[in-house]
Amino acid sequence: MKRISFILVVALLFSSTTQFLFSQTPTEDYRQNNEKLSTMLQLMKFAYVDTIRLEKYVEKAIVEMLKDLDPHSTYISKEEVQRTNEPLLGNFEGVGIQFQIIKDTIVVAAVINGGPSEKVGIMAGDKFLKVDTAIATGKEINNKWVFDRLRGAKDTEVNLTILRRGHSKPLQFRVIRDKIPINSIDVYFMVSSDVGYIKLDRFAQTTMDEFKMALSDLKTKGMKHLVLDLRGNSGGYLNTAIQLSDEFLEKNKLIVYTEGANVPKQTFNSTDKGSFKKGRLVVMIDEGSASASEIVSGAVQDWDRGIIMGRRSFGKGLVQKPYNFNDGSIVRFTTSRYYTPTGRSIQKPYDDGVEEYYKDLARRRDHNEFFNADSIKFPDSLQYKTPAGRIVYGGGGIMPDIFIPIDTNRTSLFYAKLARAGLFNLFTMNILDEKRDELKTQYPTSEDFSLNFKVDSKMMEDFMAFAAKEGVVDSLEFDFVAEMKNFMEQNKDSINTLYSSVDLVNPEKIQKHIGIMFTEYIDKQVTEYMKARDNFETKKYIGYQIKTLLARNLYGITSGLQIWFEVDDMYNQAIETIKDEKLFKKMKIQHN
Repeated sequence: MKRISFILVVALLFSSTTQFLFSQTPTEDYRQNNEKLSTMLQLMKFAYVDTIRLEKYVEKAIVEMLKDLDPHSTYISKEEVQRTNEPLLGNFEGVGIQFQIIKDTIVVAAVINGGPSEKVGIMAGDKFLKVDTAIATGKEINNKWVFDRLRGAKDTEVNLTILRRGHSKPLQFRVIRDKIPINSIDVYFMVSSDVGYIKLDRFAQTTMDEFKMALSDLKTKGMKHLVLDLRGNSGGYLNTAIQLSDEFLEKNKLIVYTEGANVPKQTFNSTDKGSFKKGRLVVMIDEGSASASEIVSGAVQDWDRGIIMGRRSFGKGLVQKPYNFNDGSIVRFTTSRYYTPTGRSIQKPYDDGVEEYYKDLARRRDHNEFFNADSIKFPDSLQYKTPAGRIVYGGGGIMPDIFIPIDTNRTSLFYAKLARAGLFNLFTMNILDEKRDELKTQYPTSEDFSLNFKVDSKMMEDFMAFAAKEGVVDSLEFDFVAEMKNFMEQNKDSINTLYSSVDLVNPEKIQKHIGIMFTEYIDKQVTEYMKARDNFETKKYIGYQIKTLLARNLYGITSGLQIWFEVDDMYNQAIETIKDEKLFKKMKIQHN
């Protein structure tokens, strides 16, 4: 009953907002419902038995109603607006550090170059004791606690009490907050004499300035071909996606079009202003690539401009437009859908509701899609052709031209437990706390570190002992309920067939058969686990993770990522692919 009243109230308020924004003539149906909702709001205000605060119910109602519409229409309260917009605006105001919370203690992981903290001498490895007068240690310390106290208006002051190794007494710092950039591109570098790499994390207001700067820098170093990494990039501004696509496509090529029931079709074409319309191009995507990432990869694929490599993208192709309420809150309201140049809808289905929609990635994993391209089935009705005659697929998301499975060694249960517990960060921060200066002296440059530093057997033994002390050991955990659910999901068709074919007068036959199937399933799960546990590759990834984090803290994010790329299958195959000009010709990809 409450859910219905919530929806009625929010519908009234939103209908008033949209009536103000859109000068459309209301229909009779609209008038009747508007009157009904107005009456309901008046009843809640003037006839209800208790005094109520309408704001509370209106906000709940908005959230509930949007859930029933689609997965991406969202309400943002006035308190959340600024923080939500920060990644897209490309900056926030604060003290300029990256931090980790380690055992209820705030530890400085890195200091942003040129930021307020660097200017006063705060260093990586410093531990916070106080922020102004507030104690900065304890169970109540979390990310929100840190954000609330370290972020603030430019030119305001915050006083930090810090514990630093080698100093017997706490240090005091007075920091004046300033604008801190949130970069869209943290990493770009030359892979070889003529191949460049750019990692793009989001599509923000500053993205194109950053991209053009990176591209220009790489070109001065001899870059002719580009690997663009959009893995994990969940999107951002539509205009930024269009501008980035324009960098690659010849003039007057359709990049994307949008259309909705109440919004006319709008098309966006390329211009002659792009800086990388020639040269081989590989775009890496995965299941975390969404929205703007899918616009770019869809346009590149549909015009045969580059090779898309990786795994099927998320499938977020709904267009949100922000509408402001008078109190400063915002609703990002879905108004239309994205379509690629060939007419493919990027959006995956959401007919079964929001909760089922967000289980889609788990279902993909259970159906083996992350490991085998053959597990992905597309009906003929979802096939589209590019100008070169290549087949591309609709149905939600962008299916890559070259499929790269997840590396199963790196996703072993033990490795995942170590990562979830944050033990890689804890272990490397402990090393840096004791040996930061020694390591920098021994390895003056990131190149020295990359070539000569080894995670030897002693360090590996220390890490395993550290993990065991923290309660994480390599053991087989059997969750019967979870395994039974997975078994039923994977074998539901076989079980249904069994029930329809076996005489129900003899249910023992069915139970016996299912029991045999389940035993075989469990035996297979245990065998696969034991194989992964006994595989030395897991230790290899542990070593690379430790080395990567040490390099990142000592020399910066680029150094760390370059070390990790040594065991990144998709990255290495992307580099092999972009060097293979014959493959581009064979796949009919334009690159000259």
